[in-house]
Amino acid sequence: MQRFVAGLFAFAVVLVGAGSSVASGQAAPVRPGAPSTVSTVPGGDVTLRLGQEAAVQGKDLTVRYVRVVNDSRCRPNMTCVWQGEASLAFLLSEPGRGESTTAELHTGPRTGPQATNFAASRVDLVSVSEDGQKATVRVS
Repeated sequence: MQRFVAGLFAFAVVLVGAGSSVASGQAAPVRPGAPSTVSTVPGGDVTLRLGQEAAVQGKDLTVRYVRVVNDSRCRPNMTCVWQGEASLAFLLSEPGRGESTTAELHTGPRTGPQATNFAASRVDLVSVSEDGQKATVRVS
């Protein structure tokens, strides 16, 4: 019985491998690695794509756009009773000290803060693209 189970397992492994993107000659999907990093000056606006981070010049501080937590904003070409808001998560880090925290920032004041303080800096959410793929922040 053990031989049968072992043989069945080996067959399943080969079968799964035959259907993979490598075996079929297709390019293997790229796994996300380290986030791409852009540089910004204190007090300037910087637009980040999901997963991208900004290193603030002259400060031991990075701000990474992690994810959309919630988005109730009115979609394009729709008629809405109220404007709605988006909530976004950012990872704020001091790489030199090994300190970090996650902050949830909002596009409007009804559901939460639009800014936070970390590492003697203030991070403001300035705007969010319609699809939520880009967020503009100001670090001062």
